[in-house]
Formats: sequence, structure tokens, C-alpha cells
Amino acid sequence: MTNPLYDTLFAPLTGQSRVLLHLANGQNITAGAFAALVGQLAGALLASGVGPGDRVAVQVAKSPEALALYGACVAVGAVFLPLNTGYTATEVDYFVGNATPRVLVADPVNMAVLAPVCTAHGAQFLGLSGQGTGSLMDLAARQDADFAPVERAGSDLAAILYTSGTTGRSKGAMLSHDNLLSNARVLADLWQFSDRDVLLHALPIFHTHGLFVASNVSLLTGGQMVFLPGFDPEQVVAALPRATTMMGVPTFYTRLLDDERLTRDLVGHMRLFISGSAPLLAETHTAFETRTGQRILERYGMTETNMNTSNPTEGDRRAGTVGLPLPGVDLRIMAEGREVAQGEVGVIEVRGPNVFQGYWQMPDKTAEDLRPDGWFITGDLGTRDAEGYVTIVGRAKDLIITGGFNVYPKEVEDLLDAQPGISESAVIALPHPDFGEAVFAVLVRAKGAAPDLTKIRAAVAQRLAKFKHPKDYAIVDALPRNTMGKVQKAELRKTYAETFRRPS
Repeated sequence: MTNPLYDTLFAPLTGQSRVLLHLANGQNITAGAFAALVGQLAGALLASGVGPGDRVAVQVAKSPEALALYGACVAVGAVFLPLNTGYTATEVDYFVGNATPRVLVADPVNMAVLAPVCTAHGAQFLGLSGQGTGSLMDLAARQDADFAPVERAGSDLAAILYTSGTTGRSKGAMLSHDNLLSNARVLADLWQFSDRDVLLHALPIFHTHGLFVASNVSLLTGGQMVFLPGFDPEQVVAALPRATTMMGVPTFYTRLLDDERLTRDLVGHMRLFISGSAPLLAETHTAFETRTGQRILERYGMTETNMNTSNPTEGDRRAGTVGLPLPGVDLRIMAEGREVAQGEVGVIEVRGPNVFQGYWQMPDKTAEDLRPDGWFITGDLGTRDAEGYVTIVGRAKDLIITGGFNVYPKEVEDLLDAQPGISESAVIALPHPDFGEAVFAVLVRAKGAAPDLTKIRAAVAQRLAKFKHPKDYAIVDALPRNTMGKVQKAELRKTYAETFRRPS
């Protein structure tokens, strides 16, 4: 019997006494203890009626138990469905209704608001707190750690990750065992990871970056992780001396640059700093190299594909570019049905073993974005230079990526348009030194009205996850439009481009 992901990432941990996870509280978890936890959680899922192909929705704080739950889902042949911890009950209701998971695992403190969601969609609620407690762990404690994994094929689904859609509806990207393994293997080789590496892991694990890039690569290569609950400058600075590598979003690097303790001595032993999930400003890249002597390696990926390109580990890491296509990944830049010439702008398309299987229960959308010959239309606009380096210049789809999280403007606009004193709104992305892009809202006041921004902010906070909140607002009398009446968001971006720029 084979189970590709389990056999490659989790089975080798069994019985090993080496440290796998270094925790913020000073405790360590060995590879063998982690493997036993995976087995017990797999038994708990089985006892809860979870079987091959069933979805397991998970909205929990980052913890060793949460990572082990990913392994447990793989072991029982279930489809792991991580959800952003910032999502409100209204947002979770959509995901549970769309994916129809067998169980929803969430923090016990949220049981009261999420129980009706489970009842409405036939899911069972299981509790798991950030401290590793709850009904799921009580059930796991009664299970045998020795669990025989369910047989799965490489083409079987391992995960569904939701991403923003062109109509405002989130789409569930279906990822197979082979999708995830192929990408982990290529990245481990390209970035030269080995069992000697200690990865500083401060990323969330409900997202491709922290779960499938950082965790999978480390598990695959037998390395260790300094497993922090999130990015806290004190914890990160304290952890850097024992790490060899770090993966982060641009925010991590700008915050480190704001800390005077970031010096060449602090990070001189580090082998590699990697950035992704949002655009890294060239000025951040240059400032980090000037301060530390280290050149950040930037790469480019998507929920639907994991990673597509990367600057080289050995060679020229070019600020402002996302590097070269990964080995085994084909990339082309298209416009009007043809591949554009070098340096011209077009829509990036990719093809390879990393490309997803389609969108969950959305065959029409799958057919629209995934060509029959395997080319995936990313919706990102880019160029390619003579050496093959790719530069992202924008997005054909009106999507905002802030701190690595996708925000579709229409969802925010619909909420803002319904607020008292507002006749319409336009939500745009603006450059931000910490988040890559920031959500910014331009509100049109209704005739004779005086919109109350305090109340508007409160309404947004009640209905939307924090990463979707506009970082600032402008109130105007009208939006710029073309002759066809379409709002000119490009003009708005020019007008407010310097809003979040730090003074030089």
C-alpha cells in the first residue's frame, strides 16, 4: 500500500529521536513524538467518521498539533482544507457550505458561533485550541499512535485551498499528492535544503507559503524548524542565531529592518533568506543587503500552482524580479492569443506537475482558467528579459495581495456601498512597504451626506477578516470614469500612490 505524501513526508519520522520542532516556549518536539501525534490524530479522524476523499476544514491557530493534523488528514486519505483564522463565521459558512466537509476543526472558544454553521451544512465540530487542547485532542489521546495509512494514488486530492475569484466568490483550488510532492522536491533541490538546515518558521500554516512550501520542504529534507506561532520581532531576533534559513513575506523583512539589532553579526551564519506571497519592493531588497550583506531570494507562486519561479540560490538574485521558471515548469507570456516578444507585457501562463487539478465544483471556471493542454492562465501580468528572468508588473484580474493574502475588491466594495452616506466605492491596491500592497478604499459621499468613517470601519470589522480591511479611506464627490462609464482604477492608483510610502 502506498500513500505518496504520507510515505515521503511523515512515515520517515517514526521512531526518530532527533528534534523536529523548536517551540517559542523553549520546548522541543522530536520527530518520533510528532509522528506519534500524527498517528493519534489520524485515529481520531477515523473515529469521527472521516474517510478517503472526505474534506476536513480547519480554522485553528498555528501549533504543532495543527501541523500534525495536516499529516493526519494525509494518513486517512482525507482532503485538508485550511482556513484563515481571521475569517468571520459568515465567511466560514460559505467555505463549509461549498466544500461540505465531514468535520470542522476550530478553536473551542468559537464553538458557539460556528456550531450553527456545522448544523446548517451537516459537519461535525471538533475543538482544537492554539495550546493543543480541545475535544479533538481528547479523542486523539485515546487512540493508538501506530496508524496504518490509507492507500492513495498520486492523482488523489490532498488539499483544497480557497483563493479569490473574478466574481468575488472564493474558489477551491484542488491540489493532489503529486502536485505538492513535485513542488517540494524541486524547491528542496533548487534551494539546497538538507538535514543540516534549521528553518525559522514564523509563517501561518493555513496558507500555501507556510504549509506547502516551508513545512513540506523541511519535512522532505529531514531538517528542523524553529516553529513560532507568528512573526514577533523579539522571538525572531532571538531565534535567528540557531537558524540557517528563513522564509517570510515582505513584512517580515521590513520589520526586521526597523530593528537596530539586525546586523551582519546577527545573520552572518544564515544560509538563505527567502521572500514571497507578496511583491518585495526593490528598495527593501537593497536595504536588507546593505544592512546584512545577505541578498533575499524572491520567488513567485500561487495557490493553484504552489511555486512557479525563483531567483537562483547560486547566481544573480535580481531585485524586482521573481527569477526563472522552476525546473519542470513551463512558463510563457501571452497577449491576444500569441506569445509576446522579449520585454513585452502579457499574461503569465504556466504548465507543469505543480499545476492544480481545477476548482472545486466549478467546472466552468476551471475550463476558463485551465487550458485542455495543461496551461494555467495565472491572470498576472509580467515580462521576461533576455536571460529569462520574470518580472511581475500587475494583474489582469482585479486582485489585491496584501501580506500574502488575497483580497477581491468587489467583496469589500459591496459592503462599503451598503453603508449610510455612501453612494458607491472603489477598492484598490496601493504600494505598501510592509505588506507589498495595501487595501485602500475610495468612497463617494451621497448627495448632502456626511459619511461617518468610525461607523464604516466598525461595520467592516464586524463582517470581514482583518486582512481585508482598508488601511485607509478617501472620501470624494465622484469617481473617475471613461467614456463607457467604467471606473478608472488606474487613475485612482496614480492619485493615491504615495499614501503609504515611508519618507526617505
